[in-house]
Amino acid sequence: MKLTRRLFGGAAMATALMAGSMAQADDPVRIALVVKALGIGFFEAAAKGAEEAAAELGNVEVIYTGPTDTTAEGQIEVINALIAQQVDAIAISANDTDALVPALKKAMQRGITVISWDSGVAPEGRQLHLNPSSNPLIGNMIIKLAADALPEGGQVAVLSATTTSTNQNIWIDEMNKVLPNYKGIEVVGTVYGDDLADKSYREATGLMQTYPDLDAIIAPTSVGIVAAARAVEDAGKVGEVNVTGLGLPSEMAGAIESGASKSFAIWNPIDLGYSATYLAYELATEAAKAAPGAEISMGRMGTLTLDDNNEGAMADPFVYDASNIDAFKSIF
Repeated sequence: MKLTRRLFGGAAMATALMAGSMAQADDPVRIALVVKALGIGFFEAAAKGAEEAAAELGNVEVIYTGPTDTTAEGQIEVINALIAQQVDAIAISANDTDALVPALKKAMQRGITVISWDSGVAPEGRQLHLNPSSNPLIGNMIIKLAADALPEGGQVAVLSATTTSTNQNIWIDEMNKVLPNYKGIEVVGTVYGDDLADKSYREATGLMQTYPDLDAIIAPTSVGIVAAARAVEDAGKVGEVNVTGLGLPSEMAGAIESGASKSFAIWNPIDLGYSATYLAYELATEAAKAAPGAEISMGRMGTLTLDDNNEGAMADPFVYDASNIDAFKSIF
């Protein structure tokens, strides 16, 4: 009798284990898309791309999340909550290169895949980083857009996001490297709007007051460029101060129409969110491994080739102006 019970118990246990394994196999791969802050159009567009990738891959749940302001502390709280939820992957656009590393290392130690995208994390805090484009190309593009509208040269200033924003700082460094190629262009100052519309507006207004001969404001941030364009319009300096940098067609169409901006550039944030989600899935399911030289699928976006730092670029920036803005302003 005891033997029978044991056999039954063993069979029951085996059945339970098989059922548990089947349930786990059917569980969705949960990928957290962590953004710098909620309520920013660029990241909301990226979330659409993430959902597109999830639908294409199947059995994927996207958790779109982030802090309410662009701070490392806010993102650390989000990361710790995701660790507690035992998500499968975290794909993060970082507010600080180094400050997030301890929390993300903790996530990886718990078996969570971690990648950064858009704004990177130090290598020890992630498995790979997806640059939206090549950093040198972006740096050259943002100064070129200003210089193209100033054939005789002139004064330009930079309105960035936060002082610790990884991608912004790299792009500005790359811009300064190629600055000697643009004769007569003088960068007179750099200010920070913290990716807050009101603060960015005040900083742009302050630049025009501090530098009365200012010819252009370069804002390599989708929040800052819109705020700067509005500040130029409100100051009555359309035609005197050109606003350029990186922005979204849907948010910059009015500035192109008013003349506050002659042109700007951006990669498609929908493609960026799509690619980040696809890469996170490939690593989380062990379909690919992040290593120098690896080529990892990004679905319809092709493959990402990793360099010695496990970084890769998605695509080149695209320039928007009066000739094409109408075709894109309703898309993102």
